[in-house]
Amino acid sequence: MDKIQAIISKLESTHKLSLEEYEALINAYTPELADILAEKAIIARSKIYGNNIYIRGLIEISNICKNNCLYCGIRCENKNIERYRLNESEILACCDEGYELGFRTFVLQGGENPYFSDDVLCNIIRKIKQKYSDYAVTISLGERTYESYKKIYDAGADRYLLRHETADSEHYSKLHPENMAFEHRMECLSNLKAIGFQTGCGFMVGSPYQTAKNLAKDLKFIENFKPEMCGIGPFIPHKESPFKDFKAGSFELTLYLLSIIRLIQPNILLPATTALGSINNKGKELGILAGANVIMPNLSPKNQRKKYELYNNKIYSGEESAENLSALKNTMKQINFEIVVDRGDIKERR
Repeated sequence: MDKIQAIISKLESTHKLSLEEYEALINAYTPELADILAEKAIIARSKIYGNNIYIRGLIEISNICKNNCLYCGIRCENKNIERYRLNESEILACCDEGYELGFRTFVLQGGENPYFSDDVLCNIIRKIKQKYSDYAVTISLGERTYESYKKIYDAGADRYLLRHETADSEHYSKLHPENMAFEHRMECLSNLKAIGFQTGCGFMVGSPYQTAKNLAKDLKFIENFKPEMCGIGPFIPHKESPFKDFKAGSFELTLYLLSIIRLIQPNILLPATTALGSINNKGKELGILAGANVIMPNLSPKNQRKKYELYNNKIYSGEESAENLSALKNTMKQINFEIVVDRGDIKERR
């Protein structure tokens, strides 16, 4: 235990560890240690963000995807799914609703759908920014070329989310089809940073074939890459995927890793993800209490939300929905946090 305490002290003071130290910290998990790290994570976050929680209006613009990732419910080989794609007017209507509700950031997320070419996507971004010039626009539409990312950035997009899923190339190959390359995913993330995006990465906790060393590599990657945002959540299988019989990832370990990530990068924007809320009905609150400071309520059209099912039993109603923002605010107040009307940009370390 003395060794683990020394590792935690080092992480608090230097915000970095060796790969072996990250692995030891992961393997040392206990509920008691998780509580200690959560307390330290809250202190680190409060020095920068106080008790503020940022919200993003999530618009799931399409469940059509050209990729065939083995863990995903909207993979192209899933024939038992009703596909949809929002058009420009529907997306702008979601933004209008978000404005009235108090959102100052919109997240356009979807599968890698060829319909959303540079011209189509950039036109939508420009129209959003023309109407809401002081709002942040986040894009999460997968792998694209450097030139495509640059056009999206020049059109006015502020942030781009691209989960790396795993920082181990061998593990990556076990989660994705042969035509998807770990090196290309990392190149995309590097390009996004170079262009000037506030860049987000992220990974699944407990995905098939994952080891503690894999997770240690994820933490080391975050330490070195220094993303503005990082989204992690437990792996949850989907009934129509090749991983349908695999066990879901650990909710408790996910919270533990949220705390560690906060200590690695105290100013990071860290969501309490939908997956946390889908696997535990107190997931949002416990995610915040572990060190997260972002929540992404769903702004998508109500009649489409159920179709964007990345994994079994993905929640899309209740406090997960944008129209129930008042209930979410009350929940956050009960644990002494406050949802603020703000773009929610990353702040510098103090």
